[in-house]
Amino acid sequence: MVGSDTFSADAADTTAEALSGELPDELTEQRVIVLDFGSQYAQLIARRVREQNVYCQIVRHDLSADRIAELAPKGIILSGGPNSVYEDGAPKCDPGLFKLGIPVMGICYGMQLTCEALGGKVDNTPSREYGRAACKITNHESLFAGMPDDMEVWMSHGDQVSAISDQFEPLAQTGTCPYAAVKHRELPIYAMQFHPEVTHTPLGGQILRNFVIGVCGCEASWQLSDFAEATIARVREQVGDRRVICGLSGGVDSSVVAALLYKAIGPQLTCILVDNGLLRKNEQDIVINEFSNHFKTDLHVVEAEDRFLASLAGIDEPQEKRRRIGHDFIECFKAEAEKIEDAHFLAQGTLYPDVIESGADPDGPAATIKLHHNVGGLPEELGFELIEPLRDLFKDEVRRLGLELGLPEILVWRHPFPGPGLAVRCLGEVTKEKLDVLREADSIVVAEIEAAGLYRETSQSFAVLLPVQSVGVMGDARTYDNAIAVRSVNTDDFMTADWSRLPYDLLAKISTRIINEVKGVNRVCYDISSKPPATIEWE
Repeated sequence: MVGSDTFSADAADTTAEALSGELPDELTEQRVIVLDFGSQYAQLIARRVREQNVYCQIVRHDLSADRIAELAPKGIILSGGPNSVYEDGAPKCDPGLFKLGIPVMGICYGMQLTCEALGGKVDNTPSREYGRAACKITNHESLFAGMPDDMEVWMSHGDQVSAISDQFEPLAQTGTCPYAAVKHRELPIYAMQFHPEVTHTPLGGQILRNFVIGVCGCEASWQLSDFAEATIARVREQVGDRRVICGLSGGVDSSVVAALLYKAIGPQLTCILVDNGLLRKNEQDIVINEFSNHFKTDLHVVEAEDRFLASLAGIDEPQEKRRRIGHDFIECFKAEAEKIEDAHFLAQGTLYPDVIESGADPDGPAATIKLHHNVGGLPEELGFELIEPLRDLFKDEVRRLGLELGLPEILVWRHPFPGPGLAVRCLGEVTKEKLDVLREADSIVVAEIEAAGLYRETSQSFAVLLPVQSVGVMGDARTYDNAIAVRSVNTDDFMTADWSRLPYDLLAKISTRIINEVKGVNRVCYDISSKPPATIEWE
């Protein structure tokens, strides 16, 4: 057990920033907080709670009990994590939080931490358990109210609670886990070994609802329309009569940010599009049409293809590509921003998943998966204050917010596009010739999925140019040309995703068109990897 002196004011200050305390009290007084112990599903927990119309945010795992008491959340959820609670240096929470009288629910690692802190024992299992399991509910009180005796759950662990103290009683069990779920006999403390937040636990949403509504007593009052009104009011107050710059890419996130700011400050908004040569086919024309004609914004377009391609020449390492693109973007943006009088703020479309995947908290337990060049803002020497109005939202919430703001569906439902553009879909060295091949192939993938009426049924679909050539035959001639991989996924949150089961006839048509119409391609493959273990993008 970790002593309370470990939990410093610095940790509290850092977490206070993560809580986005600028939101009005009426939006956060029903808040549930998630203590993040490095789980890949931590963001998913928050999103699932929000599905119950209860506001939920993620904070550092080492927030002090005193600071939690000040925040006065209605409930606390301890996330899973990759560590073992009995290892030296394993992330711990302040044990004082269990004495606050605030309902607590531990999930996986969070369960093990809870039970160990309160007298139980955690041991390594003979073999890691990962996958579906049959769970039998033995006590339906509170957490499992209204649920059947038997249910399917998703396990992902190498340790489990082997003994509980007399303070706890079991609620559920599986064939390999006698304490699949437990509750404290006197305090509102619950814990479970399985993951209710993932879709592989079909009744997980009801478990979370029973906790946040039933146990915590939260009101299901969280609405995106309230968030929009509060954010617009906050932006107006923060900006005053000064000017805001917004970087546009044509993607959903930056478009919703621009729409939100336009409603808040109108002509005080200037948008900048950096055409880095890594955009999709006709991307610049689409952006100009949408934000010059629809919104009448002050739009600046920076032509920078040559600069970016020169910077990427000879570079094939994915993170280095992202780093260089981010650096060049900043320099181009800086040069254009200096031409804009009274520019004081920079607006970015940073989302919750961007923050966690970038390992945004250097002292936190989550590992960096990939670099996001839009997280953290431009360098301080630019003198901008950062505005990130979507930082607390997930992708599906951003889309719903876009509709609330009156954006057209064709824009709101456009598939996401990565900040580094086609560079992370052009594996190996990036050249103009490769990008032209990829652009054409990508446009065919999207066009055929749209023609089949499946664009809204899929979450993200695109082409990837592989760094390999293969032998083919076209007519009577032997070819040795490029291979294209088609990637299409379905997801609610972009934290986890499954590959789209596209019809074979559609895949055949996509393949035929790419090979026949895109010079330099003689092979098309379909990516059937899920996230995790793969990511949605290839780099």
